[in-house]
Formats: sequence, C-alpha cells, structure tokens
Amino acid sequence: MALANTIRRTASRVVPLAIRASAGSQRYHHHCSAIFAAVKTYGDLSRSLFQRSFPFSIHHYSTKRPSSDESLVRVIESEIQCAQESEDSDEVVEVPQGFPFKIEDHPGQQTITLTREYQGETINVEVHMPDLVTGEENDDDNDNDDEEKGSQSSIPLVVRVSKKNGPCLEFGCTAYPDEIAIDSLSVKDPEISEDQIAYEGPDFSDLDENLQKAFHKYLEIRGIKPSTTNFLHEYMIGKDSKEYVTWLKNLKKFVEA
Repeated sequence: MALANTIRRTASRVVPLAIRASAGSQRYHHHCSAIFAAVKTYGDLSRSLFQRSFPFSIHHYSTKRPSSDESLVRVIESEIQCAQESEDSDEVVEVPQGFPFKIEDHPGQQTITLTREYQGETINVEVHMPDLVTGEENDDDNDNDDEEKGSQSSIPLVVRVSKKNGPCLEFGCTAYPDEIAIDSLSVKDPEISEDQIAYEGPDFSDLDENLQKAFHKYLEIRGIKPSTTNFLHEYMIGKDSKEYVTWLKNLKKFVEA
C-alpha cells in the first residue's frame, strides 16, 4: 500500500514535467522552422537582387572566338594565298657567276650582309630592303638629276672597309639601276667611345669632284658596282616577298591563338 502511494506521487510529479517538456520542444521546433524559412527567403531575395544588379557576373566567359576574329583570319588567309601565288610566279634569282661576296641571309631580318677579303682588307656590306617605285609618278618634263633619281627604285647600302688594326671607312650609299650614289663618308675609330661625338667630315657632295670620282672608283674596285647592286636589287625584292608571307603567317597564328 505504501509502495503504491509512492508510485502515484512520483507519477503525479513526472507527468506534468513531461507535458511541459513536450510543449517546449514543440515550441522550439516551431521557432527553428520559422527562422530557417526566414533565412531561406532572405537568401532567395539576395540572390535575385544580385542577379538583377550584376547580370554579367553570373555568366562564364565564352571561349568561342569572336566573329570579327574569324573574319580577320579569312582575310589574312586570302592575302597569304595571293602573296604565295605572286612569289611562285617570280623567277628564282641566282647568284651570278664570279660574284665576289659571301651572302649572309637570316630569315626574319630585313637586311642581308655581304663579306669579302680584298688585299688585306675586310669589306662588309649591309644591304637593306629596296625602296620600290612603280614609275606612275614620273615627270617626263623634269630634268633635275635628284628628282630623276627619286623616281627610280633603289636599295640603301652601308659599306665598311676595314683593315686588321685601326679605323675603318664607312660609306652610306644608295644603289639605283646602273648607278651608285655615295651619300656619306666617315672614318670610324673603334677606340672612340660611342658617347663621344667624332668629327665625320663634310657632306660627300661638298667634296671636290675629282675626290668624289676617286672614291667611286675605290668602291668599284672592291666590288661595289652596278652589276653587283643590280643583282642585289632583284635578290632583295625576292627576300621582301618571302618575309611578307612569313609575317602574314605569324599574324594568323597570333589571331588564332
């Protein structure tokens, strides 16, 4: 009997506690669900606002080449084809028999170098790309020699004549068809620093006429003569065509990369 009373008293205390605990748990889950729902709603609103404010940030960059680049590639390819057809139609320029110079031609450079030895001297010639003139601007009524030369194709040359020791002579020349003009003449001393400004003499055209003729003869004996420069003119035209095709191909590779 005493045991039964004890059980009833214990049950009377435990059951209300359990009921309160159950009610508290329900209220806790209810509040948590409300909080989670509010967080989800806020997240959805924030994401929607971000997408409207920064529409490009949600798109990845396209790896597809722009249509303008594809059009450029097609134009370059067309130009390469035309340049190659023109190059194929050109006659191969052969080095003439007895040509006194060794030719150093490095692809990708706009100059070639000629070298030779002559009676203890080393002769070095730097040949640049030709300055081509179509002849459309010729004026038949013009008798001025300088203007007549200006209407002709030409190639710039830098001729250096040196000996084992000491300074060298440097000629700046322009080679026209069947004629070579000396534009400048200077004495280059290797012992003088580039920071020092050396006296380079008067303009070549101001020299005595006999002295000018003597220097033309001086170069002619060493191989700088019209037969040499006329060949160089044709050679450099061919080189210019090859370099142009290579340049176009490099452009195409860059655009396609």
